[in-house]
Amino acid sequence: MDGDVMISGFFPLYALGTDRSHSDASRDVQNKPFIFNTYQFVLALAFAIEEINENPHLLHNLTLGFNIFNAHMEAWKTFKNLFMSLFGKDNIPNYSCMRESKSIAVLTGPSGSLSAQIGILLNLYRFPQLTFGPFDHALSDHKNFPALYQMASKDTSIAIALISLLLHFSWNWVGLLTSQDENGLWIIPELKEEMDKNKICVDFELQIPASGLEYVFKVMALYKQINKSSANILIILGDSEGIIDVMRCIEQFLIKGKVCIMNSQLEFTTRRKYFVLGSIHVPLIFSHHHPDILGFTDFVKAVNPSKYPEDFFLARLWFFSFNCSDSKSDCVTWENCPYEASLDWLPKHSYDMTMSGGSYHIYNAVYAVAQALHEMLLHQTEAQTVGRAVTSPAQLHSFLKNIQFHNPAGDQVILDDKRKLEAEYDIVNIWNFPEGLELEVKVGKFSSYAQLSLSEDMVHWAIETTEPTHSVCSESCDPGFRKSPQEEKAACCFDCTPCSENEIANGTDMEHCMKCPDHQYANTERNQCLLRAARFLAYEEPLGMALACMALSLSILTTVVLGVFVKHKNTPIVKANNQALSYILLISLIFCFLCSLLFIGRPNTSTCILQQTTFGVVFTVAVSAVLAKTVTVVLAFKVTSPGRRMRWLLLSGAPNFIIPICTLIQVTLCGIWLGTSPPFIDTDAQSEHGHLIILCNKGSLTAFYCVLGYLGFLALISFTLAFLARNLPDTFNEAKFLTFSMLLFCIVWITFLPVYHSAKGEVMVAVEIFSILASSAGLLGCIFAPKCYIILLRPDRNFLLGFGDRSHPRRNRPS
Repeated sequence: MDGDVMISGFFPLYALGTDRSHSDASRDVQNKPFIFNTYQFVLALAFAIEEINENPHLLHNLTLGFNIFNAHMEAWKTFKNLFMSLFGKDNIPNYSCMRESKSIAVLTGPSGSLSAQIGILLNLYRFPQLTFGPFDHALSDHKNFPALYQMASKDTSIAIALISLLLHFSWNWVGLLTSQDENGLWIIPELKEEMDKNKICVDFELQIPASGLEYVFKVMALYKQINKSSANILIILGDSEGIIDVMRCIEQFLIKGKVCIMNSQLEFTTRRKYFVLGSIHVPLIFSHHHPDILGFTDFVKAVNPSKYPEDFFLARLWFFSFNCSDSKSDCVTWENCPYEASLDWLPKHSYDMTMSGGSYHIYNAVYAVAQALHEMLLHQTEAQTVGRAVTSPAQLHSFLKNIQFHNPAGDQVILDDKRKLEAEYDIVNIWNFPEGLELEVKVGKFSSYAQLSLSEDMVHWAIETTEPTHSVCSESCDPGFRKSPQEEKAACCFDCTPCSENEIANGTDMEHCMKCPDHQYANTERNQCLLRAARFLAYEEPLGMALACMALSLSILTTVVLGVFVKHKNTPIVKANNQALSYILLISLIFCFLCSLLFIGRPNTSTCILQQTTFGVVFTVAVSAVLAKTVTVVLAFKVTSPGRRMRWLLLSGAPNFIIPICTLIQVTLCGIWLGTSPPFIDTDAQSEHGHLIILCNKGSLTAFYCVLGYLGFLALISFTLAFLARNLPDTFNEAKFLTFSMLLFCIVWITFLPVYHSAKGEVMVAVEIFSILASSAGLLGCIFAPKCYIILLRPDRNFLLGFGDRSHPRRNRPS
């Protein structure tokens, strides 16, 4: 298409690799398979130029045209076409001032290496070069490529986009394939940093050399590593051309049941008839998002060879697509083509009517050249140099560098890499069908401000499944378990360890278990803290009820004994051994039995204080009364012996002072206890699962053992004196009974100590109550049971003379 100013386009219109499956294939250009989809580059260029030429606001007196050249893989052929574009067919380079050439700019792509080869020559002449392929970091070096402009945006957010997709499907175990160039290596540090933040691990990492064949041997050597890896996700990063051979190898030989995630859309140059359905699990491709260009589809539908008769490539496309050859002579005639044939008749896998990313960049590149040329013409008008033609394409650079405009679709176009907006991505899924047929389907979108949106139901997964692929090193730990790292393995590889007692993990993949508060406990699944039921030794419980009944029964029994003693207070057996001390002992025993009731029921501050102080004081009174009775027996015997001076001690009531003195000492100890560290309400969450034991904490164990030790000291003295006086001759000598009572008292409380320390919760309280009742009952039984037996059942023995007659029969005989 001719014009006042021309734009040259170098597009790969033939296969990058010739199909050599037939041995008789000729090396002639006509026998090379034609890539239909790449012809869209030509149509995008033609569409943009026609739009600009029809726009009255751009290039008023100039028209744009274009030349199309095939970008061969052979470098010498590409340079041949490039020389023809710059210098004409018959001119010699460097011996022509390029005035005959009307080219103002060159479009190259989509291969970055091809653009670099062409750019080496274009830079010599400062010829503007615009690339429409993916952003290439090697081309962003303005020292080596000062005349080159990349239309594609830099993939600044591709790492976050990839991580978002992995997190969406809970994939944390991946393999990484990167091209061994700047396009693959620049993203690795940022990607790994994001992976570490989100706990995604890499099972294996391979770098793709520049030579695809070299990599095939490398991948074949690592065949077992890739196929046996538990990572079902392969992230492939790099230039499309650099990994195309690798993808062929992956699909045909290696990968079974893997998901390939790529950051660029691969253009496969041959139909893959040897692929079975689903051989590559599911490719997910991040391609740059672009809006639809109004009118482009209608333009493509209207394209035919009669509209562009000079387009050799369109004619070849038409002949191959619509069987325009005569089967007998194999000649190509227009009469054999369908009359109303259109490119939209072709299947989508053969030719896609929607504008591709590369075509969109070509569209913007043409508009960028037009805008820069328009501004240059305006500048020349202001400088009154209208009569001068555009002498050199190099003059366009100063305008291209600062160009910034909105294309007809509303997108902002900026050529300066530093000022370009962050790219948005479409997530494309390839639907594979037999005979190498495939369909590209947009299943999601990612943008840095709106994050990831994905339609899972549109993703074409593996054969015989509609569920997303699973790719983890270790299965998630269910609630109730925590992750335990495996030695010398990645952080994503771990074991699931059950939470310890009274700890929970209420979520999946918990790093640590959380300890339940004291008033709560962990359920059997260890995934929830439940409220503990308050427990204490209650009257309603069998144990509490039994102990309460025992305490009341024994206190009533003691009261009855006291009543019996009061009723028979004038009998010799009651009067013996200090009648008042017997009353005091019985009354103190009643309170000893009743004080055990303070230990039953829900504890409060009052009961906690009264429990220990009442117990200590009342028992001190009881034990000191026994001590006073023992002293009374000893003094009574000493008084009856002639020549002794102990009578005044007995007559003065000295034994009666033992009780208040001993009690005062105990009261002092209890006062110090209450003043320093008094008992208080406490809880025990460890003794019983699921229960919170409410009990009284003694505050100071030292004070408690001092009180108990003081009681033991008094009991030991009483036991010693009673034991020494057990054989003293007396009618109603109760020293033996006092000895046994103190022996039983000491046995009970000595046994109490180890049992009390080993018991927990309610049992500990019950042990203390039982010790109180047992020791008190021992005093009651050993001291007063024999006396009640005589008073109630053997009254004939309750006479002093009777005992004397039986003891000294000779005294009653007549002389």
